[in-house]
Amino acid sequence: MTSSLLSGFVLGFSLILAIGAQNAFVLRQGLLREHVFAICLTCAVSDAVLITAGAAGMGATVAALPWLGELLRYGGAAFLVCYGLLSLWRGWRGQESLASTGAGGGRLGPALLTVLAFTWLNPHVYLDTVVLVGSIAAQATSRAGFGLGAVLASFVFFFGLGYGARLLAPLFARPAAWQVLNLLIGLTMLAIAARLVFM
Repeated sequence: MTSSLLSGFVLGFSLILAIGAQNAFVLRQGLLREHVFAICLTCAVSDAVLITAGAAGMGATVAALPWLGELLRYGGAAFLVCYGLLSLWRGWRGQESLASTGAGGGRLGPALLTVLAFTWLNPHVYLDTVVLVGSIAAQATSRAGFGLGAVLASFVFFFGLGYGARLLAPLFARPAAWQVLNLLIGLTMLAIAARLVFM
């Protein structure tokens, strides 16, 4: 059980580690200190649901529905293009800073809808959590232990990213740093969208 849990944790953490749309959004919310707990919890619970489904054997079902992958692929790409352009616009305007936004100034509803879209409209999340984690969990000594390890990795990562972002607060007190971050987020979103469409 312990070795399966550790293996699941290491695999889960390595799959989440790459900076993607969801992670960039969590980082931004952490810097702004806006609804950090709710955003991190939503990401981690969403991952937990998907990992549990994969460990329970749902990977084969997802792999057998190619139309679902196509729907998520183009829907996710459209969402990423819109959000990417919005980030580029914010970066170009350059009026954002920690002082101007304040802590907790944004509304919770739109922030949760945004992070849910980043999570559930990403076809790679199904490949990573449901298919890949599920197939490896099926070969582990303890399927439940492996799944639990991957779920723990998700909670540790998202809460670490969301609350750890505060360490960068002195840097992001300057509007120029926000300009660079928003431009990088926008370009990242557009690059991911292009990869989804042309993969």
